Amino acid sequence: MSNYNPQQIEKKWQKIWLQKKIDKTPDEVEGKKNFYCLDMFPYPSGEGLHVGHLHGYIASDVITRYLRMKGYNVLHPMGFDAFGLPAENAAIKRKIHPKAWTFKNIEKIRQQLKSVGLSYDWDREIITCEPEYYKWTQWLFLQFFKANLVERKKAPVNFCPNCKTVLANEQVIDGKCERCQSEVLQKEFEQWFLKITKYAKALLKDLDELDWPQKTKLMQKNWIGKSEGWEVKFQILVDKEKLKLPVFTTRIDTIFGCTYLVLAPEHPIIEKLKNKISNKRELENYLQKTKRKTERERISKEKTGIQLRGIKAINPANQREIPVFVADYVLMHYGTGAIMAVPCHDQRDFEFAKKYNLPMIQVIKPEKEEKKLPQKAPLVISDGTYEKAYEEEGYLINSQRFDGMKSQRAREAIGEWLKQRGLAQKKVYYKLKDWLVSRQRYWGCPIPLIYCKKCGWQAVREEDLPVLLPDIKDYLPTGQGKSPLAKSKEFLKTSCPKCNGPAERETDTLDTFICSSWYFLRYVDPKNDKEFANKEKIKKWLPVDLYIGGAEHATMHLLYARFFVKVLKDLKILDFKEPFLKLRHQGTILGPDGQKMSKSKGNVIPIDETIEKYGADTLRLYEMFMGPFEETTFWSPKGIQGCYRFLKKVWRLFEKAKIKKEKPNLKIKKLLHKTIKKVTQDIENFKFNTAISSLMILVNEMEKAPTLELEDLEKLLKLLAPFAPHLAEELWQKYITKVPDSKFQIKFSIHSQEWPKYDPNLVKEDKITLIIQVNGKVRDKMEVPADISEEKVKELTFKREKIKKWIEGKKIKKVIFVPKKLINLVV
Repeated sequence: MSNYNPQQIEKKWQKIWLQKKIDKTPDEVEGKKNFYCLDMFPYPSGEGLHVGHLHGYIASDVITRYLRMKGYNVLHPMGFDAFGLPAENAAIKRKIHPKAWTFKNIEKIRQQLKSVGLSYDWDREIITCEPEYYKWTQWLFLQFFKANLVERKKAPVNFCPNCKTVLANEQVIDGKCERCQSEVLQKEFEQWFLKITKYAKALLKDLDELDWPQKTKLMQKNWIGKSEGWEVKFQILVDKEKLKLPVFTTRIDTIFGCTYLVLAPEHPIIEKLKNKISNKRELENYLQKTKRKTERERISKEKTGIQLRGIKAINPANQREIPVFVADYVLMHYGTGAIMAVPCHDQRDFEFAKKYNLPMIQVIKPEKEEKKLPQKAPLVISDGTYEKAYEEEGYLINSQRFDGMKSQRAREAIGEWLKQRGLAQKKVYYKLKDWLVSRQRYWGCPIPLIYCKKCGWQAVREEDLPVLLPDIKDYLPTGQGKSPLAKSKEFLKTSCPKCNGPAERETDTLDTFICSSWYFLRYVDPKNDKEFANKEKIKKWLPVDLYIGGAEHATMHLLYARFFVKVLKDLKILDFKEPFLKLRHQGTILGPDGQKMSKSKGNVIPIDETIEKYGADTLRLYEMFMGPFEETTFWSPKGIQGCYRFLKKVWRLFEKAKIKKEKPNLKIKKLLHKTIKKVTQDIENFKFNTAISSLMILVNEMEKAPTLELEDLEKLLKLLAPFAPHLAEELWQKYITKVPDSKFQIKFSIHSQEWPKYDPNLVKEDKITLIIQVNGKVRDKMEVPADISEEKVKELTFKREKIKKWIEGKKIKKVIFVPKKLINLVV
């Protein structure tokens, strides 16, 4: 009798599986359904992974092993998102070239993933910093450029003083760089943008068709930020001149309460008005101060502003003259960059009006009748002032012909009234801004554009791709708005693709999110040097059936990938509009101390040490068993020990089992088939923890049984195979097929076997626990035959002592019976 030695058997099977390419994506896909299961690929900026990083990878492996046994052709690839700031910053810190640092980490992570027995098709590996990959990143960028979806413009941008580069809005969290946590500054540079705003409507609309977590869809919806309302024309009075100023509002029902207008500091009309403003110098100083503020500071800190003296506007609803202000809390990129301020019904306007002593007019009342207003309303105090803005629905007052009208109806009525006079039109605006993609850093994909003084910006010829990233020694960021590539004359100087005259290459590199916005397409044809992927292979495998990864990518990678696919569909390069049909997020695994794992806290659980102590199968099993897949859990040393003991128990079960073929053990047979049903459903619903729990119950019962059938043991191993593949393979070969390792063939592997099916007759429940409620509250429960009739349930219920005290002397108004679940007495 041998002892369970996971380290020995796991290394053996990993070597055999890799040699035999058991996880290779099948070339022939006829007669079987294809399934593309994808993980968000790792970012090799650090020295390897820890156990918390494996959570999603193990789940996808369980799913893919299960699907192969269910008869699917499975594509399950892996690669590395290798360009970008984190890798470059880490390399600079260690005084190592970013390329050397990145590939060292890739080698470490690859070894770790293989050590866990993850069934990836390693022949399809992609690394985004290799020319064979970024050639096609550049090619795709050029398709966007030719389609007029790339724009170079001078704009205020987020600048990280530590990383010395600009950041996209999505990479700024609470005013800080998401990578290094430095406070982000506002600077003005000429930058490259992708026009993602052109796809705002489609990105929003198509979310409803996706099997994604609702929270993730909501995050994208809020980020895109659709606002439906009216664009109203206000007149600006300057001496005898009249200018039209469009103002967007979602609450046109409050227009009679508008007491001033506010412009964003960047609004172009300010330049037209400057010479007419009496406090011009004061205005210039204010505009300069505002330029130095970040967007977060402008929105979240105390609101400031300045009145444009000598300028007035006309409220088109009541013809009142109202003052015009410039204020930092109004942003140019939202709506028209101008707002109608209604202090009584918008809290920002209310705070601003109180600060500058501006008039307030209440035009919405919570109740139509004269009643005391609720506390959330702007209470009218005896001195005529207000406590806070009332932003809810209600009934109109002080609104002339619209008095007494419900605000929802008034929005349409007032809008149409102004529209008939040529003063308003319906409009939809989005909060989403264009994607800033240029970076003043070395370690990134070179932007394939050339500037010629004669011809302007030109695309690199496709036959000249890739534009190679040179291996320069001085790769440190300059912090002067230029990439280190600008120092390399060999890289910089070139000829114009149009006139062949002297020209210069763009020296900025692309945001690394460009690389990951299309990587899932490359996996279907990773060795193709003629096109980014063969159309037939794209059609066979895409879109991705299941995508697993972190929720933190909701408004970056997941949004960008959707944008890329929509553009490529419009360019007739793809024939589908969404990249990922089904998305699931893994929960975070915290350290044993309940905090996020980090080296500084000393609570990181290393993969290598865990495998050395318990084996990869125990690690896999525990990560799937520790709690619901999508929820945050914490690492427990006792928990992993329990999983290790379970696998040793499975090993002993086969070592000691007395196998007989005479009379079947009906109790074991029934439990086995219930377990088959449970594990099958749980894997498909990502309830891995309860699947494993049911396997533990089955093994415990099998251990007690005096004899077992070989067929039952076979089924147990098949159920265990996706979770503990090495142990299952070893026991399968040792006790079931009895084929020597040296003669191993893929068709004899447990992972090539058919997934077990349950017998419906064996999973029927003989008895059930029925809940008894009185007026919807649980008062008792009883065990009854599964097929019991409603009349019999009523009879037994009325006899129960616990129920008598709740219904005694009362009339039973209604009896609600839900078969196999509950009976509810309504008294």
